Amino acid sequence: MSLTPVDNSGDSIENLGSESRTFPPSAEFVAQANAKADIYDLAESDRLAFWEMQARELTWQKPWDSVLEWKAPYAKWFVGGKLNASFNALDRHVLAGRGDRVALFFEGEPGDTRTITYADLLTDVKKAANALIEIGVKAGDRVAIYMPMIPEAAVAMLACARIGAAHSVVFGGFSADALLSRIQDADAKVVITADGGFRKGAAFALKPAVDEALKGNTNVEKVLVVKRTGQETAWNSATDIWWDEIVNRQSSEHEAQAFDAEHPLFILYTSGTTAKPKGIFHTTGGYLTQAAFTHRSVFDLKPESDVYWCTADVGWITGHSYVVYGPLINGATQVIYEGTPDTPHKGRMFEIIEKYGVTILYTAPTLIRTWMKWGDEFPEAQNLSSLRLLGSVGEPINPEAWMWYREVIGGNRCPIVDTWWQTETGAIMISPLPGVTATKPGSAMTALPGISAKVVDDNGVVVPNGHGGYLILDKPWPSMLRGVWGEDERYKETYWSRFNGIYFAGDGAKLDHDGAIWLLGRVDDVMNVSGHRISTTEVESALVSHAAVAEAAVVGAQDEMTGQGIVAFVILRAGIDHANGEALVKELRAHVTKEIGAIARPRQIMVVNELPKTRSGKIMRRLLKDVAENRTVGDATTLADPNVMKLISEGLHSTKDED
Repeated sequence: MSLTPVDNSGDSIENLGSESRTFPPSAEFVAQANAKADIYDLAESDRLAFWEMQARELTWQKPWDSVLEWKAPYAKWFVGGKLNASFNALDRHVLAGRGDRVALFFEGEPGDTRTITYADLLTDVKKAANALIEIGVKAGDRVAIYMPMIPEAAVAMLACARIGAAHSVVFGGFSADALLSRIQDADAKVVITADGGFRKGAAFALKPAVDEALKGNTNVEKVLVVKRTGQETAWNSATDIWWDEIVNRQSSEHEAQAFDAEHPLFILYTSGTTAKPKGIFHTTGGYLTQAAFTHRSVFDLKPESDVYWCTADVGWITGHSYVVYGPLINGATQVIYEGTPDTPHKGRMFEIIEKYGVTILYTAPTLIRTWMKWGDEFPEAQNLSSLRLLGSVGEPINPEAWMWYREVIGGNRCPIVDTWWQTETGAIMISPLPGVTATKPGSAMTALPGISAKVVDDNGVVVPNGHGGYLILDKPWPSMLRGVWGEDERYKETYWSRFNGIYFAGDGAKLDHDGAIWLLGRVDDVMNVSGHRISTTEVESALVSHAAVAEAAVVGAQDEMTGQGIVAFVILRAGIDHANGEALVKELRAHVTKEIGAIARPRQIMVVNELPKTRSGKIMRRLLKDVAENRTVGDATTLADPNVMKLISEGLHSTKDED
């Protein structure tokens, strides 16, 4: 990285770093790629016809009458069409004679495994659908799912979709209060859960959180409980039913009914940092079209030969679009793993890659940086030569972590697809196409075919290359959210009011000199230092590019002189000595100055062992900001490790500011 010779004064967000390394796909990869270079022109020449072409890859019981009805901010796609999500994911493969193909290789944390074919999965889903019908669930109802990462979680989702009930999956790491608020907001009729799951080498309980949540005011009639751990479980015979007892005795016949393209498929809540969670809801036709298209094109899926592994939990949008719907619609064989990456040792995930011959890996930068921190010996102990493509999701990836992923995990031979999208967008929006794009470490590159994304200034005017601003989506797309469940005003206010009639979800971005898009994180994470708007992402990337640093989190803290001062928290790589603290901090300050300029030099740098992360791996910068500004630390209930903040607070108050 080096300083960019561009005058950015007046930019909404400054463009400070630059990256000149590029990695074109190999000739062999290009020759076999699903998506070819002409796909961009095809989509550009007639965007709606392009999406119709993708929709025809699905099985429709009734074709649509019109592609799109758009009255900003409300979209309807494939209007009048009818289809069934579960039929598209399962029945059609079995009917085409692919029932013996493996759908899921399940690896439990304790080492138990299950191999589930498409025919097996279809039978399980039909029986679960019949069980839901028996307890009174019907089309239009909502079902809350609170599960560990086990096959029954996917079965439950697909069974709901099969009968037209919207599922609302709540991540199994959330508290009883978080579960209650989501059950109430969606007015769920049934909860599907498990006695518990396995995590970090031990059983953890889930059912008690459901029992606690249901002491609140809800309309939940029944609770289905999967027996996973066999731990002792409190029981209310009026509401609770063992999954096995009701599902196993059902008929394995169930005909999937077709639903309108705009029938709600699911609600998924995004936690606001302050306000109550937003119930993002997605419908069926457009969502499935884009989830399947992006999965096929971005990951270059060859369903007959690939073994695909997305490490996300079904509790997040990535687990909806790229574990359950996209891969199964495309007939993929995939791995799902229940546990943590370091149980029983730090090489567990690399062992799984070797064991199943994983060819495509899709994971998050936070895990990639964790692997870097642990050291190269863990991936190097396993044979990872089956891998042919790597993906990254969840937040911008630092160039150094990208290079490590390429070199150490991908053996310098696998294209990397760094994907930008959100719960709200439903599917990937900005990403390289692996057989087309010459990638740059840390850049999501360009909008996918059929998608329109722009970077604009405060007035909504498109910025020229070499400048930064706000990332907007100015044309409707098939998998877009259809609203915030029950809160129409909030939908309009949150996403469509900053730039009138244009979708803006709060991310900053810059265009480099070639027009490639670089995500800069949430606009709320932009710091204002002496009138310069500096993105936390760029400073974090500069810190991580130093050989001693594995991970960094940066916040802007109030500063009487400069408005905000940059405070950095860094985790060192394995084997780096903490003892020479002051010398290292001085070196890191100088390193940031060299990489992006003196304006971005941190006021304070603190070496820590852990950073406060949510259970999906996102760094909670707001809590670090509380510490940096000497405030009481705010709500830390969604932290994976609540004690981490206490240690950081104590440490920061003993480190020195820059003189």
